[in-house]
Amino acid sequence: MKRTLGVCYYPEHWPKSFWKEDAKRMAEAGLSWVRIGEFAWSKMEPSPGDLQFEWLDEVIEILGSHGLSVVLGTPTATPPKWVLEKHPDMLAIDKEGRPRKFGSRRHYCFSHQGYREECVRIVTLMAERYGANPYVGAWQTDNEYSCHDTTHSYSDSARMAFKSWLRVQYAGSGNDGDINALNEAWGNVFWSMEYENFDQIDLPNLTVTQPNPSHVLDFRRFSSDQVISFNRLQTDIIKSYSDAPIAHNFMGKTTEFDHFKVGEDLDIASWDSYPLGFLEDRVIASSEFKQAFARQGDPDFQAFHHDLYRSVGKGRWWVMEQQPGPVNWAPYNPSPLPGMVRLWSWEAFAHGAEAVCYFRWRQAPFAQEQMHAGLLRPDSADAPALAEAKQVAKEISEAPNVEVCVSEVALLFDYQSDWMWQTLPQGRDLEYFNLVYDNYRALRKLGLSIDILSPNEDFSAYKLVVAPGLLHMDEDLKKRLSNRSAPTVIGPRSASSTINLGVDRPLGPNLPNLDVVTTRVETLRPDMPILLEGGGSVKGWSEALESSDTPFRIMANGDLAAVSAGNLTYLGGWFDDEALMKVFSELCLKAEIKVIEMPEGLRRRQTSNEMFWFNYGTASVEVAGRTFDPQSVTRDSA
Repeated sequence: MKRTLGVCYYPEHWPKSFWKEDAKRMAEAGLSWVRIGEFAWSKMEPSPGDLQFEWLDEVIEILGSHGLSVVLGTPTATPPKWVLEKHPDMLAIDKEGRPRKFGSRRHYCFSHQGYREECVRIVTLMAERYGANPYVGAWQTDNEYSCHDTTHSYSDSARMAFKSWLRVQYAGSGNDGDINALNEAWGNVFWSMEYENFDQIDLPNLTVTQPNPSHVLDFRRFSSDQVISFNRLQTDIIKSYSDAPIAHNFMGKTTEFDHFKVGEDLDIASWDSYPLGFLEDRVIASSEFKQAFARQGDPDFQAFHHDLYRSVGKGRWWVMEQQPGPVNWAPYNPSPLPGMVRLWSWEAFAHGAEAVCYFRWRQAPFAQEQMHAGLLRPDSADAPALAEAKQVAKEISEAPNVEVCVSEVALLFDYQSDWMWQTLPQGRDLEYFNLVYDNYRALRKLGLSIDILSPNEDFSAYKLVVAPGLLHMDEDLKKRLSNRSAPTVIGPRSASSTINLGVDRPLGPNLPNLDVVTTRVETLRPDMPILLEGGGSVKGWSEALESSDTPFRIMANGDLAAVSAGNLTYLGGWFDDEALMKVFSELCLKAEIKVIEMPEGLRRRQTSNEMFWFNYGTASVEVAGRTFDPQSVTRDSA
C-alpha cells in the first residue's frame, strides 16, 4: 500500500490570486490530496437556487493540474442562513429544550425531513457535476458527525420519527406497533409509566428524576440509526454518479452513534487526530501525566483510534485531519514539541493509514478558528509543521510500503455497550470507553499490537481476545467467546443485562463453560480502591462473585476478584493498569505471545515487514538493550 499525504484547504477563504500559488506549494511539499468544500454551501448556493459552482470548478482544475487529487466534501454540516429561514424548525434541540441556534455549525436535526431533502438536492447537484471529474479522487460526507454533542436532538421532528422507529422495533398488526410489547420490554409497570398507544410516548428528557433507562437506551439506538440513514442518503447519491471512494471523518472518543454501521456504507473510514487537544479535553489522566505529555499527546490515544477506524473502514482508513500545531478549542493549547508532527504521521502509517492529511493549509485570520495553526501562518509564511510534513513526504517516498498484518491480540469494542453504560453507569465517571481504553493501554504497555474489532466480527484465530464490559451478549456471542481454544478475557459487567437494559436472569455473566455468578455489584470512590493479592487493585466497579471454578485473582480482603476455567477468564472488577498488565502477561505466556514491558512513553507497532518504535517521551529510554531518542520514530525490518 502506497502512503500519501494531504491537506485541508478552504479556497473560499482566500483571494482567487492565491489559488495557483497555493497549489504549487502543496505539490512542492510532497502532498497528494486536498480536501475542499465541506463548509462551503453558502458559496455554492448563496440564495435558494442561485447555484455558483464556477469557482469550485476552477479550484478543482487548478489543484488537479498541479498533480493533486481532490477529496470533495458535501457541505451539509453548515447549512446557510437561508436554509434555516426556509425550514425554521430544522434546528436540533438540546436535552434542556433549547434550540442549537445559527452562527456556528452542525445546527441541524438528523430527523428533520425538510432538511434531509435540502441535503439530497445539494449532494445530487455536486455528484452530477463532479462525479466523473478525473481530479476528484475521493468524497467526504458531511463533517464530524456527533461533534459538539449533536447526535441527540429533542425536537418535534425527532419525537415523531422516534415514535415511527418504535413501531418498527415493537411491531404489531398493520404495523401501528404493539404497545404492550413495548411496555413489557421497558418495564413500564414501574412507577405507572405504562402507555396505551405510541402517540403518548415523548422523548426522555426534562423528567423530574431519572427517565426510564430502557426508554433512554432505545432513544440512543434511534438517534444512531438517524445518523446512519442520513449518511446513507448521501452515499447512495454519490455512488450513483461516481466510482471514487467515499469517506467520513469520525472523531476521537465519540460514541453516540454506531461507527461500524456507518462504515458499512463507506469505502474509507477516516478520523480527525488532535493529540494535544484530546489530551486536554477527553483523556482521563492525572495532572502529572498531562503535564508530562502536554506537548506530545497521550502515547495510546491516537493508536487506539487508528486501530478502531481500521476496523470501521474494513481495512481502509485515513487520518483526514492531523493536528499541525496549537489548536483553538481545548482548555489549554500548547505547541507540539519538534518532531511530534512527524511522529504522529508515521504512527498513523504504522497502523495502516493510506493517507495523513494535515488541518489546515493556511491558518485563518478570522472567525472561530483563527487561533488554530496550519502548515502556513496567516501571512502565508511557513509554519513549523510544514518542514516536518515535507520530511515525512520525502521519507515515505523512499520507504517500503506498509503491509498491515493481523495482530495476535483482539480487543472487542461495542457501541451498544457504551450506550448501556452511559444510560445506567451506577457510578460517577464509569464509562465503557474508558474501561476498554484501560485494557488497550495495558496491552500496549506490554509492547503488543492490537486489532480492535466489533463483537460481530470473526475473532476465532486470535491468540488472545479481550472483551471488557459487554453488558448484553446474545447466545451466539457467548458461545464464540466461551468455546475458544485460546485465552479469552471477559468482564467486568459482561453478559449481565437484557437487550433492553434490565437485569438478566439467570444472573450474569451466565457464560457457557464457566461457573460464576455476580450476586452483587458496588461502585467505588476514586480514593477507595480494593487491593489485589499479587499487585494492582480493583477501582470504580467491583462485583461479588460466586464460583466453583479456579480462583484467578483474590482481593486482599479474601474476596474473589476473578475466576478462570480452561481458556476463559472472567474479571469481576475494573482492574487498574498494574493488575491488567499482570493478567495479560500471564495469559500471553500461556498463549505463546512475546511481551516486552515498555518504558513510560515508548510504544511499538508490528507490521508484516517492519517493527515501528515511537518514543513520546522527552528523554531517551532503553529497552531490550536498545536506546530510543526522545520524540523519535525508529523502524526495524521485520
